[in-house]
Amino acid sequence: MSDLRIDRVETVLLDVPLRRPHRFARTEMQAQPVLYVFVRTAGGISGVGEGVVPGGPWWGGESVETMQVVIERYLAPLLIGRSVDDIAGIQRAMDDVVAANLYAKAAIEVALHDAWARCLDVPVHTLLGGLARTSIPVTWALGTEPAPAVVEEAHGKLEAGLHHSFKLKMGALEPAADVARICAVAEKLAGVAGVRVDLNARWDRLTSLTYLPRLVEAGVELVEQPVPGDQVEALAEINAALPIPIMADESLRTPADALRLATRRAADVYSLKTTKSGGLRATRAIAEIAAAAGIPCHGGTSIESPIGTVASLHLACASPAVTWGSELFGPLLMREELLTHPLRYADGELHLPAGPGLGVELDPDAVRAWTRT
Repeated sequence: MSDLRIDRVETVLLDVPLRRPHRFARTEMQAQPVLYVFVRTAGGISGVGEGVVPGGPWWGGESVETMQVVIERYLAPLLIGRSVDDIAGIQRAMDDVVAANLYAKAAIEVALHDAWARCLDVPVHTLLGGLARTSIPVTWALGTEPAPAVVEEAHGKLEAGLHHSFKLKMGALEPAADVARICAVAEKLAGVAGVRVDLNARWDRLTSLTYLPRLVEAGVELVEQPVPGDQVEALAEINAALPIPIMADESLRTPADALRLATRRAADVYSLKTTKSGGLRATRAIAEIAAAAGIPCHGGTSIESPIGTVASLHLACASPAVTWGSELFGPLLMREELLTHPLRYADGELHLPAGPGLGVELDPDAVRAWTRT
């Protein structure tokens, strides 16, 4: 095994164009900003992690720009000279210097796992306990566009055999109009595809209790985060009132959140994201709490590039609790390929690559082409 001491930490910002605009309840993006963090050992082994948020700081309070400053000024100096396998010690040191900033810390933590696994010549999932599966179903996310455009895109994915379930963003319209839009889509997809919705925490308790039953009647199979993340009691009340699952996202960032939600029976499904939770280990802890409580998990996305996506894939494939599929579609939304060999999407699933570390290699030319100047 080569020298594990870290001798260099570097960052690079990219702006990766998308195949189409992606609209959330509060914002829209036509390109995804991505921060890559490279950790190199004295033995010449490098690992990479990704810092990314869905469309900017509106969701988690961080942006790729803030991540880069925090990492370069405060966190990277802590890594130099430490062993790449001292992940727990490095995490404690980072927490002592920088509070929160889980997205920035996740980028470093994933890079450490990638580098350490490569030093051992094993895949990252080995460091997470081994495999529960080798692929995971992928739900395609649709934006807040009108019903005809959403239905057309969904049918295109179905006909190509790429996806079998779809998640629609809500919250950009008045509730009555938004519900009518979703009902129109659900009617067109009834019997051929699963339909889920994500409100990105835009409604309150009363609005949710008033309108969500109409979505149930229309055949929607799951509702993600209807109320703000801190309104756990309201989320629990909504979850108890509906016969379909409520999935927690904004309410679920840390293992402590996972325990709180389980205790209050506030959600039937947990959305796991290595980005929002600070990395692979914290996300694995959330999944283990969920498993103990009998709560299934879903592999969520922050619209990561292939690096963040494959990191989440390793976690999902190593966790028995991830039985509600995933939304790891980020690379498919991006117009440009960033890997020397693309991730394999087939038969509605994303398949785990072979090889040490994350099992993928960035294409240096593609990285240079989209690096921010």
